[in-house]
Amino acid sequence: MQNKQLPNVHFRKEWDLRVRTWFDQPGRKLSRRRARVAKAAKVAPRPVEALRPVVRCPTVKYNHKLRIGRGFTLEELKAAGVPAKSARTIGIAVDYRRRNRSEESLARNVQRLKEYKAKLIVLPRNAKNRTAEDVAAYKAAAQVSGQVVPIVDNYVAEAPRAVTAEEKKADAFITLRRVRGTHKAIGRTNKSIAYFKEKKENSATKK
Repeated sequence: MQNKQLPNVHFRKEWDLRVRTWFDQPGRKLSRRRARVAKAAKVAPRPVEALRPVVRCPTVKYNHKLRIGRGFTLEELKAAGVPAKSARTIGIAVDYRRRNRSEESLARNVQRLKEYKAKLIVLPRNAKNRTAEDVAAYKAAAQVSGQVVPIVDNYVAEAPRAVTAEEKKADAFITLRRVRGTHKAIGRTNKSIAYFKEKKENSATKK
């Protein structure tokens, strides 16, 4: 017998009293479903979900895909003629942190807001100001589940083709680096141009 560890078997630890079980999963699933149905009935005929913008996925790998974002920017709401303070009261999500990086996304979400406004029926808070037509349209409105304005992705993948000689010569990395460097140094460049211009004018005045 060598100098080895003595067997120390840990049995009969009453593990069944300490282990966490998950036997209520089917019941919780049913409870969540009933809660969703109750919420939909409570807010009817308003949509169950708020209207959210369409955004691009991050990174070069997925930026051709569209998905639902968190909320509309203040610029998009302003372009669509929707007051930012009352946007949430009519079922429009607002995100104060998001910024518009392109005209394409701005135009797409503004169009989305305009389509939503065309379908929207808003009753005045005061019952005296409500007309019979407004009440009839409100009662006849059908509740929409999911997105009120669905995403329409018009992306068409480019067909395979041969690489041209001009594309083979071009270096995308160097081009991007050069543009990036020019953009970063634009302030110093303009400052130096203004300095030499002023120096030249001063020397001409002295002469």
